[in-house]
Amino acid sequence: MKKVSLLNLFITFLKINTFTFGGGYTIVPVIRNEYVLKKKMISDEDMLNLIAISQSGPGAMAVNASILTGYKLAGKMGAIVCVAASVLPPLIIISIVSMFYQAFSTNFWVKSALSGMSGVISAVLLITTYQMGKKALSRYRLFSALLMVGAFAASYFFKIHTGIIILFTGVVGMVTFHFVKEGEF
Repeated sequence: MKKVSLLNLFITFLKINTFTFGGGYTIVPVIRNEYVLKKKMISDEDMLNLIAISQSGPGAMAVNASILTGYKLAGKMGAIVCVAASVLPPLIIISIVSMFYQAFSTNFWVKSALSGMSGVISAVLLITTYQMGKKALSRYRLFSALLMVGAFAASYFFKIHTGIIILFTGVVGMVTFHFVKEGEF
């Protein structure tokens, strides 16, 4: 595995978090593109695992994904560097926006730009979900598909609390992993 310097890690995550709008799900394809496809420092399967852990932890997914990626690439210092690079851009941008909120809130061009970004963000989320879902389904297609459809149905149609669905699917995943590891599934 290639080594990455802390400075390079900081600059890369600073750029990613400065120019990516839409939260955690929109930085996932950018991180994947950078460290899985371009630099080949993380495998697709490891990236999928990092994102799954990022989603399940408390806090912002973008920060969680940055911390875990930094830890995977450079240990504890990598995690610290990535979290600093992840929180710095939003902190600066929010500080500037709050100072000029009144002018921004009524500006036609700002409203139009944000409206246009929401469409782009939706497309990025759809593509990322498709790519990651395809990878996740490649092993246990039918079982994974049924679990995803079941989770969606439980939430959307039966209004079951998301926490209960996450807990249930987590238990199912642990049991399934145990049996897969033992060769019984």
